[in-house]
Amino acid sequence: QVQLVESGGDLVQSGGSLRLSCKVSGFSLDYYDIGWFRQVPGKEREGVACISSLRGTSTYSDSVKGRFTISEDNAKNEVYLQMNSLDPEDTAVYYCATDLIAIDTVITKTFCNKEFGSWGQGTQVTVSS
Repeated sequence: QVQLVESGGDLVQSGGSLRLSCKVSGFSLDYYDIGWFRQVPGKEREGVACISSLRGTSTYSDSVKGRFTISEDNAKNEVYLQMNSLDPEDTAVYYCATDLIAIDTVITKTFCNKEFGSWGQGTQVTVSS
C-alpha cells in the first residue's frame, strides 16, 4: 500500500527556515519521483519542487528557486524540503506526492512533466510577518 506522511510544518517568522519531511512506504524512491506541493484555501494546489532518483534531477518552481532545496535519503525512504528565507507568501499546507498513482486516486497534478496522484495528508506551514 502506497503511503506518504509529511511532518515538520510549524509557525515561523519571516526570514526563518523549516525542514519538511516526507516518509514513504509501499514503493521505492529509486524508481518513482516525489513532488512537494502547496495549497492555500481558495487556490489550486501548486508544485514547488520535485526530485527523481531515476533521472538524477531536481526541479523548482520560480517562486521558491534559490530558497528551497529538495533532497532524499533512499535508504530511509524519506524526502526532505529545506525551506530558507521564508516569506508570508509561503504560508500554505504542504503536501508530498508520488507519480505512482493508485486506481482510486481523486486528485492528480502535473508537475515536472510527471503526473502526481498519491498524496500525503499535508503539513501546515505558517510564516508570520
